Amino acid sequence: MVELLREWKIPLLIHQPSYNLLNRWVDKSGLLDTLQNNGVGCIAFTPLAQGLLTGKYLNGIPQDSRMHREGNKVRGLTPKMLTEANLNSLRLLNEMAQQRGQSMAQMALSWLLKDDRVTSVLIGASRAEQLEENVQALNNLTFSTKELAQIDQHIADGELNLWQASSDK
Repeated sequence: MVELLREWKIPLLIHQPSYNLLNRWVDKSGLLDTLQNNGVGCIAFTPLAQGLLTGKYLNGIPQDSRMHREGNKVRGLTPKMLTEANLNSLRLLNEMAQQRGQSMAQMALSWLLKDDRVTSVLIGASRAEQLEENVQALNNLTFSTKELAQIDQHIADGELNLWQASSDK
């Protein structure tokens, strides 16, 4: 694709894939390396997994949430994904974030931004407080090897790659 765009003299500046702690196909497929090797930026779309990584759903579906209002109409994220195993894994991630002095959303954004192949993240804040909280992720972009292994384990335990089927296409 990169060669074709070059041939047509169309500059490719940035790619916007779905990428977050729970949906890692971008890294596993080698796409991040390909983008970097070709001088193309990566802006992560859905960095908070449609709200799963905000802590909003740790105790069920809130009345004021889009999932409650739209139910199964919400693209990607549905109530059936909130299994007890997934919620337990999210709770462990939340505890880990608290130990780091961050909210789960901040830790999820920090995890993406620690990688220099990720140019930016595309957040969808609906309130000023959300934006202010998310910006605080920049205060702690460092993860220990132990923390990274814990994150991987929590996600594997809960089978939290909710987008696996679409990622494998």
